[in-house]
Amino acid sequence: MSDASAHSNLILTGMPAVGKSTVGVLLAKRLGYDFIDTDLLIQKRHGRLLHQLIRRHGMKRFLDIEAQTILSLGGSGQVVATGGSVVYRPRSMRHLQAMGTVVFMDIDLESLRRRLTDMDGRGVVRAPGQSIADLFAERLPLYRRYSRLTIATAGLNPGRVAEKIIRALEDSSGG
Repeated sequence: MSDASAHSNLILTGMPAVGKSTVGVLLAKRLGYDFIDTDLLIQKRHGRLLHQLIRRHGMKRFLDIEAQTILSLGGSGQVVATGGSVVYRPRSMRHLQAMGTVVFMDIDLESLRRRLTDMDGRGVVRAPGQSIADLFAERLPLYRRYSRLTIATAGLNPGRVAEKIIRALEDSSGG
């Protein structure tokens, strides 16, 4: 798709369970890009599931591991689905912004509550006792600060979200 070629990479950010990985695969297929899921990359490199890494190393060390993974990324023609906690490290976000177009997949809190039912099992980075609402309030301004495009996802299936992202990219590049 020539319209998207102006975007060397697409970087998907947003809350856990918003659909970054699912939508990322669809976008990669549609655009002929490679797909990278940074959570899976972390798990592969460290030989443990995210929740195991968080439990073993704690939140701060996990964020360091995540940042190292993000800073190791390069190249073009990729859709990158990031972990929801990537926004806690400004250096990581600046690196992602330099790599391509950062797209914030936005969702409202009630839709998120329905989707995100097992924060510990998913390996969601959060302070002890931090609720979904607290996490949402903390991260939302960070996602907005670093993104170039914001796509509302509530009530949409992954294919529809992918279409909205492609349309927004075409509109932003004058296509």
